[in-house]
Amino acid sequence: MLEDRLRNVRANTPLVHNITNYVTVNDVANAILAIGASPIMSDEPEDVEDITSICGGLNINIGTLNKNSIEGMRRAGRRANELGHVVLLDPVGAGASRLRTETAASLMDELELTAVRGNVSELKALATGSTTTQGVDANEADAVTDENLDQMVEFAKSYAKTAGCIIAITGAIDLVADSEKCYVIRNGRKEMSSITGTGCQLSGVMTAYLVANPDNRLEAAAAAVCAMGLAGEIGWSHMQEGDGNSTYRNRIIDALYNMTPETLKEGAKFEVR
Repeated sequence: MLEDRLRNVRANTPLVHNITNYVTVNDVANAILAIGASPIMSDEPEDVEDITSICGGLNINIGTLNKNSIEGMRRAGRRANELGHVVLLDPVGAGASRLRTETAASLMDELELTAVRGNVSELKALATGSTTTQGVDANEADAVTDENLDQMVEFAKSYAKTAGCIIAITGAIDLVADSEKCYVIRNGRKEMSSITGTGCQLSGVMTAYLVANPDNRLEAAAAAVCAMGLAGEIGWSHMQEGDGNSTYRNRIIDALYNMTPETLKEGAKFEVR
């Protein structure tokens, strides 16, 4: 039951260590707080092992890479693995540059990941060597559609098996899969793409859901995706004349803050394949 995954987040207040990009760090922290979890931000290599030790999960986002932060990601990831903590990778812009692609691939090789969350172009770049990423956005030619849905569901399951972790492909239609089961999720608004960082926020939120729900992590990841998309729908419904993307960003975070298990149960739009 997806609503139980939200209940567990609010009941357990998971502490999430985020090594995330500088463009969206404040929004990621606020989104995590909005769902009832608690964020810590640190990418300094001399600091990250201590910080991740006191957390339940680690969210690694490669959106603004530098040599210092890459070393921090490796150190934090290794320490999180030693402690058996949740580790999520958000391979922002994989396929757009050699550094991003190689860093994401090496983190996947070196670390035991609980989940990888990205857009379809980023995940295709890592899975197949495709390089159709447009900056940090998915190429329209890669989009998950009703026409290619069966093929993309199989891709998500196959990549989850190869990677040994949950794969979350987010876009107009979201796919959250392990090697045997895939949630096909249709929550969200196209206007969410006008805001920098909704994907980054989702990665932090998903990490918290995974920490709070150790016995059903696939459903937890799906619940996080549904909740974020539903927050986009609710936030949009509250927009007023003169509001723009800055207001929309705040309304999405407010919707996460005010979301109840009952709201999630009633508003989640998904099927399982």
